[in-house]
Amino acid sequence: MKITVIAVGNLKEGYLKEGISVYAKKLSAFCELEIIEVYDEQAPENLSVAQMEQVKKKEAERILKKIKKGSLIIALDLNGERLNSEGFASKIRSFVASGAHHLTFIIGGSLGLDEGLLKCAAFRLSLSLMTFPHQLARLILLEQLCRALIPHR
Repeated sequence: MKITVIAVGNLKEGYLKEGISVYAKKLSAFCELEIIEVYDEQAPENLSVAQMEQVKKKEAERILKKIKKGSLIIALDLNGERLNSEGFASKIRSFVASGAHHLTFIIGGSLGLDEGLLKCAAFRLSLSLMTFPHQLARLILLEQLCRALIPHR
């Protein structure tokens, strides 16, 4: 199985890079993992709704260029389905059972994901009722993928 995580923005925080590296290493024994970062559009304070939509649209264009044909797209979305860890693992298993061999998770920037891109997703996932920085969402996602894919002893 191949898992791709496409995320808007570059990680700068060392502690996040370190944590992601730990989980990526653990996952490497159970799947082929690829993490792709795309450039985040500058979004100054006090943007109008139209300007916010334009920022998300530009980021979506960059994301779409990185999605491999035939992969199943899972968008991280505040309004997506909320699952506990067991439910997430079950959802991953159901995707695989239905023939998905490549899962692509998409993490938007600080403004979220473009609605057009969300419509391309086979599934919308919310990590929590809480709000997290999009950089931290990568770490949380990889930790949950470890729980879902690595058999526990």
